[in-house]
Amino acid sequence: MDMIIGAGLRGASDGKTRPVINPATGEVIDTVPEATLEDVAYAIGVAVEAQRDWAARTTRERTDMIRAAAGMIRARRLELGKVLSREAGKPYMAEAVWEFDSVAYILEASCEVAKHHYGHVMPDSTEPGYDHDLQFTMHVPRGVIACIVPYNFPPAIWAFKVGGALAAGNAVVVKAPSYDPLAVIECHRILIEAGIPPQIVQCLTGSGARVGNSMCEDPRVDAINFTGSSDTGVTIARAAATHLTPTYMELGGNDGLIICDDADMDLAVKESGDKARNSGQACSAAKRFIVHNSVRKRFMERLIDEQLSTLVAGDPLDPATTMGPMIGKPAAEEIDRQVQHTVAQGGKVMFGGKRRNTYAFFEPTVIADVTPDMDIARDMEVFGPVWPIIGFDRIEDAIRIHNNTKFGLGGGIITPDTKKALQVARQLKTGHVAINASGGFRAAELPFGGGNKASGNSRESMSEVMREVTQVKSIILRDVFRQ
Repeated sequence: MDMIIGAGLRGASDGKTRPVINPATGEVIDTVPEATLEDVAYAIGVAVEAQRDWAARTTRERTDMIRAAAGMIRARRLELGKVLSREAGKPYMAEAVWEFDSVAYILEASCEVAKHHYGHVMPDSTEPGYDHDLQFTMHVPRGVIACIVPYNFPPAIWAFKVGGALAAGNAVVVKAPSYDPLAVIECHRILIEAGIPPQIVQCLTGSGARVGNSMCEDPRVDAINFTGSSDTGVTIARAAATHLTPTYMELGGNDGLIICDDADMDLAVKESGDKARNSGQACSAAKRFIVHNSVRKRFMERLIDEQLSTLVAGDPLDPATTMGPMIGKPAAEEIDRQVQHTVAQGGKVMFGGKRRNTYAFFEPTVIADVTPDMDIARDMEVFGPVWPIIGFDRIEDAIRIHNNTKFGLGGGIITPDTKKALQVARQLKTGHVAINASGGFRAAELPFGGGNKASGNSRESMSEVMREVTQVKSIILRDVFRQ
């Protein structure tokens, strides 16, 4: 499948391609271009020229096209879901098709937000010398936004990045994920079919290190929106600093789920089982289970019996499958390394713990006897189906364990005591806290992102998106009220 560059579909300037591999089988299902540095530079130049005309259109014209695209995506959700299921390993109906429902909603919501993003009129000046002036603000698009999309929820995160940006009058140059770019390319093709000029919605494929870095180093890019690892975020921030390019980044996390001694155990087990979604490859999924020692053994036994032992790993297109593979063989090998490292530090595997012989599957794994000083309890983000269980006796200890990490994305607490839950939520150093739910909870309107530590600075959501894709322009009319 070709990428979207310039006026439409095309390959890399040097003709090179890279394979797209089905992580459930290891089969090559397609190839995409390996974009060159020249391709990146050309795409950004095209976007700069095209953005002026796009911004000159009315908000109504722009959002009508985006809403049309959302309708097409909703109508084609079943075929798009098959593309995503094959390239990303997501169970077909429960995860892959569902993700396109989310895409359609996010695009439509972005249009509504853009249509009601108002400026402000300043009150009569309180500073002498400006009494007869009219001062007001308006919002203008930033220009060209480089959007770098991760592999774990590519269409959904893509929608958050491009929906508001396009509605506000920006052009986007998207770097599709290296492992699973096909569904994102299909979404771009639908945007073009809906009437959006291809020069406004270019989509590049290829190496993240080469394509992504080149985008971030280009002075013609007006903002960078990135979701991915904290280490890559640091690299992007350094590249962007050369030209003082604004960056909006949602990065890694090591979210904790605190399960108190008074927790509803049915709820605790159910919410902890949510970690299996997308095989644990979710930024805000709980990655540390901080459980009161009085209920720790019972929680672990029920988690294994009621949630993990019932998971069916297999072909993501098979309706019986409830957990797919990791995104690729290297990802499964990395989880294996991290589990073995934790065992070497004193952890004990109570369930699973092995990479299957098939291409990229890793067993759901429970590790007991995890102590707060272990790497997995602090700064080692395990992006896979692993449940490390850490005991605590006092709620103050749980808070300290939760905060003892370089990450600050999200967290959760399960307790019927609302006062206790709110006191804990206030003390957790995270961007969001879910009460009586896993930290993996995410609603489109709610600000989402780190806002703390190494988890980034973006608050990606419908309530914050216009702040990230527009600039405030102040207008002053001097002496218009002077008699």
